[in-house]
Amino acid sequence: MPRRPAPADGPSFKGWTRPGPLPPGGVDLEPGETLDGLCGHWRIFQLEKGNRFSTDDLVTAWYGTSWCPRAGRIADLGSGIGSVALLAAWRCPGAVVHTVEAQEQSLRLARKSIRHNGQEDRIFPRLGDLRDPDLFRDQAPFDLVTGTPPYWPEGHRLPAAHAQSVPARLEVRGSIADYAKAAARLLAPGGTFACVFPNDQRERALAALGEAGLL
Repeated sequence: MPRRPAPADGPSFKGWTRPGPLPPGGVDLEPGETLDGLCGHWRIFQLEKGNRFSTDDLVTAWYGTSWCPRAGRIADLGSGIGSVALLAAWRCPGAVVHTVEAQEQSLRLARKSIRHNGQEDRIFPRLGDLRDPDLFRDQAPFDLVTGTPPYWPEGHRLPAAHAQSVPARLEVRGSIADYAKAAARLLAPGGTFACVFPNDQRERALAALGEAGLL
């Protein structure tokens, strides 16, 4: 009788085996949270009805680590629930990652995911504002800086239904220009800044990057 394949969320499926290290786990779900697959065996805590990771986060981390595959030091700006930072850390297993996030609720979830995946010794989240000129003063410079800025100024689109998602959508705490300035301040010479932004606002993004002195 043929062997039944492992379920899709198991270690293997139809001959494909999940790559990467096994997480230690041991972090409990709380009411209103989900624990979802992120990459390899790693998982991420999210609010069931709040801000959840997206393909934008996946593309940002993939693009940044593709252009800077041997990054030893990575910073993630406006890190939210930690999806980009975790993805970048998974792709660059030798890197140390520092993150900054202004929402305590999102930072709490990121810390849970970091513990669940056993990355407390190399992913260091902090509460703060990416516009702070003293941000990461003792940790910079970085080989790679990542960010997923909000896409629209306040008033240009409706806010999200959940309060946690509003700053991810609207420029409540900084714009693409602020992300670019922070990246330029934190990058090592020859370092890479990877971010995502709507193509219909490409000119605004290019202007912000140019004003920050990025090429």
